[in-house]
Amino acid sequence: MRHGTWEPRPAGRWEDAFLSGNGRHGAMVFGDPADERVVVSHHTLVRPNGSENAGPPALAAGLPSLRAALLAGDTEAGEEFGAQYPHLWVQPFHPAFQVRVRRPGAEPVRGYRRQVDFTSGVVSSVNGDWRSDVFVSRADDVIVHRMTASPGSLRADISLDERLAGLPDDLSFSPRAAPDREGTPGTALLSLRTDYASGRTAFTGTTLLGVSGGQARVTDDGVRVTGGSAILLLTRVERHPASTDPRKGQADELRDLLEGASDRLGRSGAPEPREGITTAYAPEPRDRVTIAYAHLLDRHLPGHRDAYLRAELTLTTDRAERELPGSELLRRPGSPALVERLFAAGRYHLLSASGMMPPRLTGLWTGDWDTAWSGAFTTNANLNLQVSSAAAGALPEVSRAHAELVRRQLADWRDNAREIFGARGIVAPSHTDGESGHTRHFEPAYPLHLWTAGADWLLHPLVDEALTSGRPVPWLTSALIEAAEFYEDFLVSTGPAGPVTIVPSYSPENRPANGGWVAVDATMDVAAARHALTTAAAFAPGHPRAPHWRALAGRLPPYRVNEDGALAEWARAGLRDTYAHRHISHLYPVWPLDEINPYDNPALAAAARRALDLRGAENDSAHGYLHTALVAARLRDPRRVDASLDRVLRGDFFHDSLMSSHYPRRDVYNADAAHTLPAVLIECLVQSSPDRLVLLPAVPGRCAEGTVRGIRTRFGARVDLTWSDQGATAVLRPSADRTVQVIAGGDHYPLSLVADEKYVLAVPRRT
Repeated sequence: MRHGTWEPRPAGRWEDAFLSGNGRHGAMVFGDPADERVVVSHHTLVRPNGSENAGPPALAAGLPSLRAALLAGDTEAGEEFGAQYPHLWVQPFHPAFQVRVRRPGAEPVRGYRRQVDFTSGVVSSVNGDWRSDVFVSRADDVIVHRMTASPGSLRADISLDERLAGLPDDLSFSPRAAPDREGTPGTALLSLRTDYASGRTAFTGTTLLGVSGGQARVTDDGVRVTGGSAILLLTRVERHPASTDPRKGQADELRDLLEGASDRLGRSGAPEPREGITTAYAPEPRDRVTIAYAHLLDRHLPGHRDAYLRAELTLTTDRAERELPGSELLRRPGSPALVERLFAAGRYHLLSASGMMPPRLTGLWTGDWDTAWSGAFTTNANLNLQVSSAAAGALPEVSRAHAELVRRQLADWRDNAREIFGARGIVAPSHTDGESGHTRHFEPAYPLHLWTAGADWLLHPLVDEALTSGRPVPWLTSALIEAAEFYEDFLVSTGPAGPVTIVPSYSPENRPANGGWVAVDATMDVAAARHALTTAAAFAPGHPRAPHWRALAGRLPPYRVNEDGALAEWARAGLRDTYAHRHISHLYPVWPLDEINPYDNPALAAAARRALDLRGAENDSAHGYLHTALVAARLRDPRRVDASLDRVLRGDFFHDSLMSSHYPRRDVYNADAAHTLPAVLIECLVQSSPDRLVLLPAVPGRCAEGTVRGIRTRFGARVDLTWSDQGATAVLRPSADRTVQVIAGGDHYPLSLVADEKYVLAVPRRT
């Protein structure tokens, strides 16, 4: 399956459940015919823990003395700065409940199959004459679940069940089940309200149930369906103030969806079975559940399918391997078919997790109330890695979701700059729950409140999207100006035109071998300051401060090559590197900035390669391996890319769902590897800057031959590329006039592009 995955058995763990989502609601589907479970989630579901109203403390008054101490060589001075404030984890992300459909005795039979179709977002399961289909509608923002069986045979007990792993004991639950309308057979409403212990907020989920050919009767535990041929469940969840009750409004909206869809009786037949899925029973063409399901699916498909199919990777591989279940394919880590499927799955999951917000550490899904690291958006590495394929991979939906998160928090970022640093402009936090953008991470060993590179780091994917689309974004330009204003106020100058330094400075989440956690001139901070200043000047060339920003960028410290020949993690002389670490923040100038590359500054590129050679993996985090692969691709180092991919693909990082884990052996559910892998493969095949196109810079061994299509460039052209050992052909379709430098193997030449004209480039055989 090139655009899906399947398994011959139901999921036994929530981590193996197949996923669907629309960027707001998420669904984890087990596919068990005897006890079907659909775990429901929503991006807004975060549990109050006391951090929700905390702002950044006023530390700015102590900044001058901290700077003086650090510049005088006191390596421990920064560890008490802010230490009096508690480290507050952000509000933890959690599931809502599971929709349970119990059918005692309905065990899996021979030929059972469950699958997810990436082109539609539909998760399907078939067991004899029973079939289940689940998708989360992008058009109507509802979880749609249909079950069918032979006429009269559907008997099921349906409930909303909050009993998931890690359930806290301080929540209050109010379940309710009732007929939808008196005298209307075959309909019922289920709802579950959950009040948080804070007493200020709650969330409520409502499921509308419709049955064809049978009855729905309310029981003590939910609703019992008897004698039906089809069941349709429509589910929505809403987080709300505790003083409100949205159940009636939810029921009215769901009823309108069901009745509006059912009224379209002119639409006959069920949707065509998806690839690989068959069933012994086809519902009657005018079955109201089938009609409603088909209508809702038709409304959903264009928004999902068109986005997913914009870009695609096809590798030359064994056709039999391509048809294997995902769990079997994962046991063949050297297979191109596995790489192909993980590219497709990563793209599907990234799109499904992105809407009102970008993906969290767990994407949009969790089956556990006790989610690692609060299921937050961790911004000093993980979030940017997960969205790294959005611009080049033609998923502006993901970029828009990322932009929404940033825009909503800019006011909080201003608070951080003012209260902690006494500066104008913006400073981003290292963690956010999606609600607050205030900095709260105060720990002597991880002083992330002193990380100042976050705003530039988080704005960079949006800069890429603006370059790729060619469309100006006024609010983004304003945010870039604010980032530059912060550095105007924050940088420490030795004189009116002398060098400037960054103090305090912090390299996530590392420290010098001979220093404290808070240091001076961390390379990531230097790169972020330079990029923020020059990018603001480029996006706002008419701004009266633009010349000053460029001049200020030129006064920042140069990057330093240490005694080992490696790009140093701290530009400050005398600070020694700590190599055994998972983060490679100091390689920010290589990826994603492209400031250091083999073409413009080969000596620094060689030092960056040396830095990768010396770097350890520390705790084998997936994000460390994938980040390394992205940097290695920019440095034209396929050996290093292959080594990083090997560690991930042979390390048992992927669940049967093809969602990934943070550590090897499927330890800690985490989306970093799943969502970042497509970006790694794109970077290995096609790279671009506003004035450069690089083809096949670092082809992995598993990708010896294939086609990638729909890749967007930062000079406004789409690229389709077909390659093998014999050479390659690239087809460019530019949207604007531009002259770019093409680098393909040993060939370097300028290419003048004219908007809307097609260009076919021959790439020489790889050596």
